[in-house]
Order: sequence, then structure tokens, then C-alpha cells
Amino acid sequence: MAPRPRRRRHKKSRSSIVPMVETPVPLTPSKPGPSIDALGFHSLENNVPGLPQLILQKLNMKSYEEYKLVIDGGTPVSDFGFRCPQEMFQKMEDTFRFCAYCKALPSGLSGSKVLRHCKRCRNVYYCGPECQRSDWPAHRRVCQELRLVAVDRLMEWLLVTGDFVLPSGHWSWPPNVVQGWDTWFSLRHLQLEATLDFVLGSHAMTTLWASVGRPRPDPDVLKDSLKRLLTDALSRPLTLGLGLRALGINVKTGGSTIHVVGASHVETFLTRSGDYDELGYMFPGHLGLRIIMVGVDVAAGFSQNTSASPLEPGTVQLSGHRGLYHHFWEEQVETGQTAHPDLVVAFHPGFHASPDLMEAWVPTLLLLRDYEIPTLITVYSQQELAASLQILADLDTHITAYGANPFTSLKPEQVYSNPNKQPVYSSAYYIMFLGSCCQLDQGQLEEKVDGRL
Repeated sequence: MAPRPRRRRHKKSRSSIVPMVETPVPLTPSKPGPSIDALGFHSLENNVPGLPQLILQKLNMKSYEEYKLVIDGGTPVSDFGFRCPQEMFQKMEDTFRFCAYCKALPSGLSGSKVLRHCKRCRNVYYCGPECQRSDWPAHRRVCQELRLVAVDRLMEWLLVTGDFVLPSGHWSWPPNVVQGWDTWFSLRHLQLEATLDFVLGSHAMTTLWASVGRPRPDPDVLKDSLKRLLTDALSRPLTLGLGLRALGINVKTGGSTIHVVGASHVETFLTRSGDYDELGYMFPGHLGLRIIMVGVDVAAGFSQNTSASPLEPGTVQLSGHRGLYHHFWEEQVETGQTAHPDLVVAFHPGFHASPDLMEAWVPTLLLLRDYEIPTLITVYSQQELAASLQILADLDTHITAYGANPFTSLKPEQVYSNPNKQPVYSSAYYIMFLGSCCQLDQGQLEEKVDGRL
């Protein structure tokens, strides 16, 4: 377990100016407190004026607040919903209909102009040949990747409905042999091929492509898409395993606890109880793994059981808590109601991208530093990696490792309002830190913290 020094309350720090990096942000609701999801939605207006309102219109909603209400299980004020799958897929595609070059929306077109998609990628739209020709130098660099995005966006529906079930079962290879996706795919090869063949021949697959209004791609294209989606779903649990391995945390000396900080609605809304079983298979003989997701956007229906009671050996328990982590720490961890973490992980915290988010993250980052809790952070790109490393260095954290994540998602992510920006990949890079880079005694460290803040 991580050491537990005397509690110190941290004041909010004035964050310095840091590089701002645009990242793809899922359209999910916010709760009281800073939300990367809400900030991402409202930032769409900066790149494509009118796009947020178009999205709400296609969902038959009047406001973003109503969208948040529905996602949290409330009753919508307006006529939310779709009459059939065809309408759902059509309206989903309509939210991508704006000219990638001049940013014109359908409502802003004049005369006989209509938005037509690029025939190569079927992903970006143009209001006419002039815009498409002018945009080609930028679009040609990403056209092939965006073609994959267009297929994955539709195939992802099979994960939502449960028609694509992830391979499961104990690993037949020694865990230390599985060092990345190449060895993982070799380990699961026979089981995975049977799963993919079943999904390709399923009624759900036939219904999907009959509903989207475009030709069904070749089987190899669909198989590759399912594999990318699989890595996207398993990237988080296997990245947790990477952190446990790299930071030398022994999961066989008692139940282990992992706190996922800044957890979003996307990470919890569709998460099923077995989605993190792969983490357990990575550590055969473990005595129980408790994963608690903490964030202002944790889904309303997600399990709130954060009890510190012992787990059954070999089980993986998921639960969540809505709120900021430093508040959760004071209310739950310090009072003994929740287990002290062996590892803390933040998937794409985004503190590099917004002063508001940075201000909210500083108390948590200082808490993790001063209590010397092993911490792992993931980011989308090298640009984010550099910006995040600089921030952590400014906070005097002891960075123990950083680099490319061998369990990054292989599903390309398109920047919604800037489609010709180079696609990125979830958890592409990681940073690990433990404590402060300056090994001071208790009194010196507290004096340093007070002086800095």
C-alpha cells in the first residue's frame, strides 16, 4: 500500500500559461464542477459555428441541459428518440454534415448547393468542387485513416447493443509474455477468429448495414474494424495492468485497489461488469481487484458501492463516485470508508488544454504527489505528452517513466469539429510518477508547498 503521511490541505494554485492542445472529446454531460466533456461540446462552436445547435436539433432537443438530463436517466422535455434504426443512423450522420473547408452547415448553403461526402473516405463533406479541391492538400494526409473512422463509427453500435461480445477466459500463456497487442492477439487467436466469424454472420450485422444506407464493406474490412473496436474497449483495463506491472505493485498480498480519477460518462455509461475481467486474467492468483471510478461525469446508473470490505480472491469489482477526487479523498478515503489506493490512473485528464480544468486538477495532483501514491496518466499525442510532462515537472512530481503505451487503442479518433486534423488514438502515451522529485522531510515539504501556493 502507498504510505500515508499526515494530511495537508492544499489551496488552489494559480496555473501558469500552458500549451493548449485540441483533442477529440466525447459529447457527454457535465455535473457540478469542471467537466472536460461539457467544455468539449461547447468548444465545437469555435471551429464550426452552429454545430452544437445542429447536434441538439438532430436529437430532438432544445438545449444541452436537456441532453445531460436524458443521459442521466431523466425524462426529456421534448420528443427525444428515433422511430427506427434507419432514422437514428441518418441523424447521426447528419451531425457530421458541414463543409470541411469553409465550415458551412446545410442551413447556410445558397442556391442549389448541397453537401456531398468525399467518395474515398465517406467521412468528410464539402459544399462544392471548389472547396474540395482547395482542401485536398490537407485532406489527402488523413483520408485513408478517416475511412477507417467512418466504418468504426457504425460498427461501434454492435458493442452498444451487446451483439459483439469481447473474448474472455483465463490466459493460456504466462502473463509476462503478453507485452502488447501483437502477443495478445496471438494468445486469443482461435477464440477471436470464432467470435469475429460469428458476428460477421449475425442478424445484427445484417440489420446494421441494411439500416445505414451505404454498401456493406468486405468481410476483411469489417473484421479489422471489430479488432480496432476490441482494442479500444480493452485498452483501459490492460493499461491499468501496465501500471501495476511497471510500478511493481504486488496484487497477491491482499486485495488491491485502483482509483480511476477524472472518469467520464463515456467510461462508465456503457461499462458492463465483465469489461475489466481481462485485467484479472493478466494477474492470475490475485486476491481481488477493486476499481473505483471517480469523476464529475460518472454515469448516474453506475454502481456506487465503494466499500472497503474484503473482496473474494480472483474477482474484479467496479464501482463509481461522482465528484472531484480530492473531495472523495477527504470524505471516503481518509475516513476509512473506502480502501486506500495502490494505484491511481487518469485517462486523458486534459489539464493541459484548459485553465479551468488545470485549476480543478491541481489539488488532486498535489495530493497524489504528497501522499506518494503511484500514479499513471494517459494522453492522446506526443504534443499532449510534452505539455503534460512540463506541467508535472512544474509541480515537482517525480516522473518515473513515460513513453508509448503498448496497449493503446488502435481505433483512430477524429477531431469532431476539425475533421482534417490528424486522428489520434486513446491512451497512446503514458506518464508515471511517484511522489516529489525533491525528497524532503515532512516539515520541509509542507513549507515548500505553502510557499509555492
